[in-house]
Amino acid sequence: MSEHASTYQPKSGFEKWLDSRLPIARLAYDSFIDYPTPKNLNYWWTFGGILSLCLGIQIVTGVIMAMHYTANSALAFDSVERIMRDVNYGWLLRYVHANGASMFFFAVYIHMFRGLYYGSYKAPREVLWLLGCIIYFLMIATAFMGYVLPWGQMSYYGAVVITNLIGAIPVVGSSILTWLQGGFAVDNPTLTRFFSLHYLLPFVIAGVVVLHVWALHVVGQNNPTGVEIKSKEDTVPFTPYATVKDGLGIVLFLILFSVFVFFAPEALGHTDNYIPANPLVTPAHIVPEWYMLPFYAILRAITFDIGPIPAKLIGVVMMFTAIAAIFLLPWLDTSKVKSMRYRPVMRWFFFLFVVACLGLGWCGAQEPAQIVFKFGVDKLGEPTGINVTTVAQVLAAYYFAFFFIIMPWIGLKEEPLPVPASISEAVLAAQAKKA
Repeated sequence: MSEHASTYQPKSGFEKWLDSRLPIARLAYDSFIDYPTPKNLNYWWTFGGILSLCLGIQIVTGVIMAMHYTANSALAFDSVERIMRDVNYGWLLRYVHANGASMFFFAVYIHMFRGLYYGSYKAPREVLWLLGCIIYFLMIATAFMGYVLPWGQMSYYGAVVITNLIGAIPVVGSSILTWLQGGFAVDNPTLTRFFSLHYLLPFVIAGVVVLHVWALHVVGQNNPTGVEIKSKEDTVPFTPYATVKDGLGIVLFLILFSVFVFFAPEALGHTDNYIPANPLVTPAHIVPEWYMLPFYAILRAITFDIGPIPAKLIGVVMMFTAIAAIFLLPWLDTSKVKSMRYRPVMRWFFFLFVVACLGLGWCGAQEPAQIVFKFGVDKLGEPTGINVTTVAQVLAAYYFAFFFIIMPWIGLKEEPLPVPASISEAVLAAQAKKA
């Protein structure tokens, strides 16, 4: 935290000389060795370190692959195949990079759900949460642009669908669309723009991560009780306690990562993307990567116009509102209690929210007209019942209700359980219960 006094003692003459001019060793020591960490952190807190590792992997593999990639619509698909076949360990680089994006989002979603459950967005951590949301938004943009680069069928038509959504924005949409596409349709200028931005944005993310870590060290880490640090007895040094725990979490995560890279490298991709892009042949079912499916389901769930406002524009607005709601979270939750450990009513709504997000992801991967709950058949013998679109509409309604109705209302009405006076009290109570 900002009031934590430095205990770094330079030993050699060089360390003393450097410390008086550029105290980088002191900064590293105070941030990763002697930094006071709440003593009750669990393994859900290891995902911060895992995310830093994922970002490093993506940047390193991406830079190396960029040395062999050709950002040209006539050559891009073949250049990716050449990386896989002719570049030394190119297959490994590509599989690590492609699956690394999925692992990155897998970790960030767990990180976000953990922050939501334990109230890590509440004062004094609003700026910390907002910086995390900015990182998430930049990740979405970077991942989408990277998905376009192989220039397969799904890449091409994914770019067509998403860029056309921007064109639905009133007044400025068509101008932004022309600038983004580099013309009047998705083509070579679009690919070169996306490649440039995909290469640049990871370094922007790294810069925001630095701000995120800085903000974390100013306000301190949250913890499972949501109680602020009261004294030195509530903390332990970051090393070895947190580093050992983070190290174990990273090893287990890398094992899962390796399973996908070496045993199921194509499991998270789409087979149509191994067909070169053809503007004259539209895939039967256009879907984004799995980590964008919930927002895609919300976009498709809007099938009705509201007065003069077309359904397409409403869908775009709702999709971006779904992301904006995460940014507004610190001001939507009215409860004074941070951790849902002590909010029994809100805890159930949170679990339903997780189920709704998973359900939206499933809906986004299905055909909109597919029947989910069959009631019978019509006169033509076609099945009747509740289709995927209806299910997505119900789940999307709960998604927005959770943020804009349930959180503000429950926060005012709920009677929370007694909150411990300090972190040490909570730890001792937990140990006594186990004994």
